[in-house]
Amino acid sequence: MHKILMFQDEKLLRHALTHRSYVHENPGEGEHNERLEFLGDALLNFLSGEYLYRCHPDKAEDELTRRRSALVDEKQLAKFAIEVGLDFRMRLGKGAIRDGGYQNPNLLSCTFEAVVGAYYLDNNCNVEIVRAVVEPLFDGVPEEIVVSRSNVDSKNRFQEWVQRNFPPPTLPEYVTVQVGGVSHAPEYKATVFVLEKEYGVGHGRNIKNAEKAAAEDALFKLKKQNLL
Repeated sequence: MHKILMFQDEKLLRHALTHRSYVHENPGEGEHNERLEFLGDALLNFLSGEYLYRCHPDKAEDELTRRRSALVDEKQLAKFAIEVGLDFRMRLGKGAIRDGGYQNPNLLSCTFEAVVGAYYLDNNCNVEIVRAVVEPLFDGVPEEIVVSRSNVDSKNRFQEWVQRNFPPPTLPEYVTVQVGGVSHAPEYKATVFVLEKEYGVGHGRNIKNAEKAAAEDALFKLKKQNLL
């Protein structure tokens, strides 16, 4: 059994493994794991950021940000969940199981975040103990995987999210205007909309960079809302 599943308080681990669908079908089971998921997400963002800052002293902020996104995105966290043996331990409702929940990347990644949050609480909120179990997982991600994911343009990633979550042919729409600067160094502001709803805002020295910044802002907001 992986160390991250070794709890002093087994009830806390069970709580972390309990999805909303299970509680819906078993009301007596108490709270689902979404608050723990929130805590684990914050811990993983901090620990992955600190890990990359330490391991890559030559990388600039934008590169570190992209690498962090790649290291803790849904696909990678789902792989971590399977690696530590969370897949068939998740407590899912019958409907979620029927729909392939044990292999669902979103459920796997969210459960991994919840278990990380619970492990932190189980160890008296000692972040160093959590670091000791998650950094070996970070170490195990091949460099070429992190680089390839981090190089995916933010506009493409946001467009992929839109295509997954809206009926075709819905696409992001960017509205970009010059907001300042001088003739040789103008500043642009871009706003990205989906079906007339604003999702992100960004600034840049050219239209391309402003739109990229708007997409990055949209992705950041989606992540904060647990929609990515």
